[in-house]
Order: sequence, then structure tokens, then C-alpha cells
Amino acid sequence: MVSTHTGMGAIPFDGGVAFRVWAPSVSSVAVVGDFNAWSETANLLTHEVNGYWSTDVLDARVGQEYKFVIRNGEQILWKQDPYARNLNNSDGNCIIYDSSYDWSPTNFTMPAWNQLVIYEMHVGTFNDDIDPGLGTFRSVRARLPELQALGINAIQVMPTAEFPGDLSWGYNPSHPFAIESVLGTLTDFKNFIQTSHEHGIAVLLDVVYNHLGPNDLDLWQFTGWNIDGKGGIYFYNDRRSDTPWGQTRPDYGRGEVREYIRDNVLMWIEECHVDGLRLDATAFIRNTFGNNNDPANDIPDGWSLMQWINNEIRARQPEKITIAEDIRNNEWLTKDTGSGGAGFGSQWDLNFHNVIREAIVNPSDQGRNMFAVRDAIYSRFETDGFKRVIYTESHDEVAKSLDDKPDRYRVPEDIWRGNADSWFSRKRSTLGAALVLTSPGIPMLFQGQEFLAWGSWSDHTPIDWSQKDTYSGIWDMYQALIRLRRNWFNNTRGLRGQHVNVHHVNNNDKMIAFHRWENGGPGDDVIVVINMSDRNYNSYNIGFPREGIWYVRFNSDWQGFSPDFGNQPGYDTTAGRAIWGDTDGMAFSGNTGIGAYSVLMLSQ
Repeated sequence: MVSTHTGMGAIPFDGGVAFRVWAPSVSSVAVVGDFNAWSETANLLTHEVNGYWSTDVLDARVGQEYKFVIRNGEQILWKQDPYARNLNNSDGNCIIYDSSYDWSPTNFTMPAWNQLVIYEMHVGTFNDDIDPGLGTFRSVRARLPELQALGINAIQVMPTAEFPGDLSWGYNPSHPFAIESVLGTLTDFKNFIQTSHEHGIAVLLDVVYNHLGPNDLDLWQFTGWNIDGKGGIYFYNDRRSDTPWGQTRPDYGRGEVREYIRDNVLMWIEECHVDGLRLDATAFIRNTFGNNNDPANDIPDGWSLMQWINNEIRARQPEKITIAEDIRNNEWLTKDTGSGGAGFGSQWDLNFHNVIREAIVNPSDQGRNMFAVRDAIYSRFETDGFKRVIYTESHDEVAKSLDDKPDRYRVPEDIWRGNADSWFSRKRSTLGAALVLTSPGIPMLFQGQEFLAWGSWSDHTPIDWSQKDTYSGIWDMYQALIRLRRNWFNNTRGLRGQHVNVHHVNNNDKMIAFHRWENGGPGDDVIVVINMSDRNYNSYNIGFPREGIWYVRFNSDWQGFSPDFGNQPGYDTTAGRAIWGDTDGMAFSGNTGIGAYSVLMLSQ
């Protein structure tokens, strides 16, 4: 008989388990498992409508293994549940899972988007567990107090859906609803979120909907039906199937596939209490080749799917953020859906990364283009500075190559290969971090950046936590920068404001200064001074927006951050009426000292 219980996949209820699957145009569907000695005839599903099949199995229990058996003509297909929450491995059996969870009350609230400081994390390499020797959600929880002390308030977890094998970046999901078994279970994931919230940290999850697999992909030809050997009911069966990762682009135009993806989104947001999603490679959801301005290859169904996802989240839990990794500088991703945009809250800004990284990695001071740095600080999508996520390191930009492309490196390594702990690497990598944490945008760090991780990141090499002790001063510097970014001491509120005025650009001497503010006034106005040259200044004159005393809140040249830093005084200064009418377009001016490759922050 048709099940009266709602939902998809395996749905436990008091007295048994309901099963429901979408398998259109097939002869029959059965569920087999531990509960019926894997009999292909004991528990046949009943056809509902539109290709859905369901039944109740009173002998089934949570924790038992199962599969579906689909008969389509002469074909007999043993298939995993597309909605399986738990599997023993990516090509093994599904496990009946009880989705209920006893969430403990916390005082956590999702930070306002302009107050977010994101920490990108790969669970498998963040913190090794004793068993199985890879990072797990359990081992991540052990380090949460340190991340809380660092000051970040959001973790962006790289994809954790079940993938083939034990080692992966996670961008090859074979089962979108299940957690990769080597990292833990869905319950372990919920425990991680519960503990993160107890530490005041939001959890953002990286999800992959631009393609699936391609390996261990049981959704492939799920019912046996396909066209020209392509993927069958869950995938496009024409040229739109092609992606850089295989012919596995989901069919965004088929209602049941759209619901499958939407249901996955809602599972993370509602069942798992995730605080936001980062959608990978959205350019390949909206266009076959990931292009802008290419209507012949646009995928309108992909665009409308992203709109639907964002509208659903806004309607249900508007405080939660969605972030697009489009990296095509397309402002329509973050425009609201009512005006035709995709409706994301923010998107990664690769242009900021490219400009700032070039400026700090270039071995020649004369090669640093301060006008390009100025433009990177000013850049934004539409009029909202926080519709972009800015960074100098991300998993893509620091990774060991998986193919014949050149390796990429952590910033300290890129500054001086083989000498990532050098004075130059420490000074200029932290210069970049300071720009990330003081420019308009949502700042993001990549795991280990806060204690000078070097080399190339890979999915089989854990970050070295001993460097946190070796470079404790660098960790202290990141902590200080993050606290100022979050207005910890109530004297740098402008760093989380919309407004910026890059009022001083000296390309000859490689100096730049900018004014940040939210509403303006004491405790709000912040002046950031950046010296991108290997030269100290005892007195350097810049404009200020207000007269009176300006106090140094941060000086990256302080020897407390490293004994070999110059300790060049960045002294408090009194801004007075500009002698020559104005300085940098401002009515007031003052002078301060600044060290080589250093950053100052001043406020009233």
C-alpha cells in the first residue's frame, strides 16, 4: 500500500519505516535490506503519481542497511536511495537514519552579515583525529575554543557530502544528503554545529550543485533510461550535460530534480541548523560553459533554480546567508530576485584576491601598483560593500595541483619560496591579511593562515598546529586584526560600515591610506595607513576627516608580533587644520610614523 507518511527516502515512524523513491516509467520497485533478508519480493513499493513509489515496512528499524531494486523491462537495478542520510561507503549500502536530534538551547544568533569574519576549513586536514588518522567533525570540535579565541565568528566548511574514497577536496559528491563516512555521520555534523553555536560561531556549508560525481555516482542512469548513453532521469541528456568535471550536470528543468536540490538545501538549513550556504561554481549552473554574456549557452532553468533556493531561504530564515562562488564579476548574482537577480547575499571577489596578492607577492617594491590596490579596496557589487567575500587565501588559490597545472602556494611561500618564515614573508603576508580585514567586504581566512601555514595545501596533508606556538605573535596579530574588524573595543565601528574613501595614494613611495566609517564620529571613523615599501617613516603626513587626537589602535610593526619587527613608532597624532587648504582632499591633516611593510589603524 501507498505510505501515508510524508518525505523522501527512508522515513522512520513509530512502528516501522516508510520508503519513498522517484522512479518514473519503470515496471516495479522493491526495497531490500536487513529487515527482509534482502528479498526482492518481500516489500514491493506501490506506485503513487508522477513516478513516485512508496510503502511502509513494519519490520524495518533505524540502523539497518537497505537498497532499492528497480525493474525496468529486462533491467534489474540495485540502487542506493538518492535521499540516503547515511551509507557505509559511497558504493555500499544505505543505512536507515533517524533525523531527530536533541538541540540544546544556546545564546547563539547569526551575526549580521557586515560583522562576519569567515574561516574556511577542510575537515579532513584541519585537525587529525587519533582514529582514523584524518580530520573528523569530532576532532574539529576539539579546536573550536582556539577559533573562538582567534575571534572568527563563522566557519565555512568545504563540501562534506559522501564522496569516493577517503581523501578529497569534497567537490565530487556522490550522495548529496549523506556526510562523508570518514568524517563522521550526520549526527556528528549536527554535534559540530551545536558546539560551534555554543562557541558563538556560525557554520556555513559549501555545497555542489553544478555537477555531481562523476565517480561512485549511483544516480547515473538511475532507472536505466537514458539518451545517447548520458545520465538518465537526474541529468541533462543533451549537450547541457557537459561540465569540466564530466557529463553530470543535473537537469535543472525537471521538477523532481529541482525539488531534489531544494530538499537538500532545506535539509542543511532546517534539519541541520546550518547558518548559510556557499554554492560552488555557480557560473556552471547558469551557463553551459560558465560564461557571462553568452545567451546561446545560458541555462535559464539553472538561474531560476538559484532564485528559488534563495527565495526559499529568505522566506524561511532570512538571517541566513547564501554566497555564490561565481568569480565572473557578475553583479546579477547578488541582485534581488525581484529585479531579475539570483538573490545571493554575497559572492566571492577573485579580483580583490588577484590584485592584493600580486601587490604583496611581487618581489619589487616598484612593481606594486597602488592605484590597482585602491581600486580593489573600492570595488563592490552594486552599492553594497558586503556583497563580496574578500581574501588572500582560499582552497583554490593555495592548493597543490591535482593535474598537470602548476602548484599554487600559501602566501608566505609565494612571497619567498623555501623561505616562508622569512621577515619578508611574515611582513607582507600579514600586510595582505590587514587589507582583507580593513577593506569593505566580508573577510575570509583559510585554515592555518593565522599561524603562517606555508607550502601548498592538499587534501592529504594536515595543517601543522605546532606552528601556532612557533609563530604565536603572528596568531596574536590576526587576533588583534579580527577584534578591530569586529569593533571589539568599540572604537573601530567604521570597519564594519559601508563607507570608504581612499584619500591618499602615493605610487612613488608605495603608500596608501583610506578612511572607513559607518555613521562617522569618534569611535566610528577609522584611518588605515598601508606602507607597501621596505622603508621606515618617522613622520608621514596624511589627511584626516576630523580634527583632534587620533589614537593608534594597531601597528603591525610592533615587536610583540615578532622579535625581528622594527617596532617603528606609529604614534598618536593631533589632526589640525590643513596648512595649504586641504590634505588629500580633507580639511585636516596629521602625521605619524610607520614601519616598512606595515599597517596602522587610527581612530578617535
